[in-house]
Amino acid sequence: MKIFKQKIKTLFQGSFVKNVSMLVGGTAFAQLITIILLPVLTRLYSPEDFGVLAVYLSFVSLISVVSCLRLEIAIPIPKEDKDAVALFVLSLGSVVIVTLLTTIGTILFLEQIDQATQGKLEGYVWLIPLSVFFSGIYAALQYWATRKKAFSLVAKTRLSQAIGGNSTQIGFGYAGLAPLGLLIGQLVNTGAGIIGLSRYFTKNSRTLLRNISFNELKSIFKQYDRFPKYSTWEAFANSGAIQIPVILIAYYAVSAEAGFLMLAMRLLSAPMSLIGGAVGQVYLAEASEKNYEGKLRQFTYNTVTALAKIGTPPILFAGVAAPFLIPVIFGEEWQRTGMLIAWMSPWFLMQFITSPVSMALHINNNQKIAMCLQFFGLFLRVGGVVIAGLYFNDYIVEIYALTGLVFYFIYLCIVLLMLKNK
Repeated sequence: MKIFKQKIKTLFQGSFVKNVSMLVGGTAFAQLITIILLPVLTRLYSPEDFGVLAVYLSFVSLISVVSCLRLEIAIPIPKEDKDAVALFVLSLGSVVIVTLLTTIGTILFLEQIDQATQGKLEGYVWLIPLSVFFSGIYAALQYWATRKKAFSLVAKTRLSQAIGGNSTQIGFGYAGLAPLGLLIGQLVNTGAGIIGLSRYFTKNSRTLLRNISFNELKSIFKQYDRFPKYSTWEAFANSGAIQIPVILIAYYAVSAEAGFLMLAMRLLSAPMSLIGGAVGQVYLAEASEKNYEGKLRQFTYNTVTALAKIGTPPILFAGVAAPFLIPVIFGEEWQRTGMLIAWMSPWFLMQFITSPVSMALHINNNQKIAMCLQFFGLFLRVGGVVIAGLYFNDYIVEIYALTGLVFYFIYLCIVLLMLKNK
């Protein structure tokens, strides 16, 4: 952690490094708890159980990412708090509506879901609407805290998520309730932190909340309608490019490939969540100001350079060492995960560099371009997995990893090109 903070301090200046450090600290403890307990979970749950969790998370992620109609990411942008509160209220209303639609959809299409997942979610579909609701509420509250730069509070919620989710999964695992324990634990992880963030929101915006009228909500919605119009589809395409292939891999693969992939993604996402996620939130909070000052281009270049220097050594080391270390740490039956990490490391490195600065397109009102890029990624990655499933089944995850690398490289090039033209 000291090494990471020293590197960040040499690459960033001012409040940026302070805010990133706050989020890094809380996320570091959360990730440390998760990584330490993973060897316990892999001995309580089988690769097939993790495969069920992978499919469940894929459905939840596909829906929850658009549950606020992307109005939540606009909360840090307005200059006036009253406009931001209106966006927050609109986000909550969207979550309620999407949750109701999800509940109805799971009831009406239960048979189709069972067929698409080969019965992996049988008996667990009822958890999907709950996860969507908790995820949407947390996202809206988190972006309000980001607007107020309450990064220490966000860091605390990350810690409570890790403790609550992992302890629940271990408890259910020892009770022999698999794979239900993994799913309930994930639900607890999603909802943890909502109470603390809710208290912070009501404490700082109670008066503004009371004075909001329907006409004001309507006016703000029209002002920021580009987010539901374009960012919602962009977010769905982005999530679909990651999650739909997981469902397809679970469908095409004859073994517990989705379970091996689930563990590999969880391990590789740790450094990205640790640094990249924190940088992304602070970047969004700072980028609006930099854009008003005409400094967004250089600020983005500095961020990309910093992320490349910070992320390359640990992620590439993980790719080289994983085939040897994974069987020792997690058990021999998880050896396939080590090979997948080796293939997926370049993809996650490029994602680590690109994702935090992708919001530059939104700051500059280039939502259409962002949406087109995400749909390109959706077709590229889903198409690659479908072709692999039909003709190259033994290499389906490897092809999935290569398409991820290609997509994020192209995305980064477009972001930098648009800023240069700007």
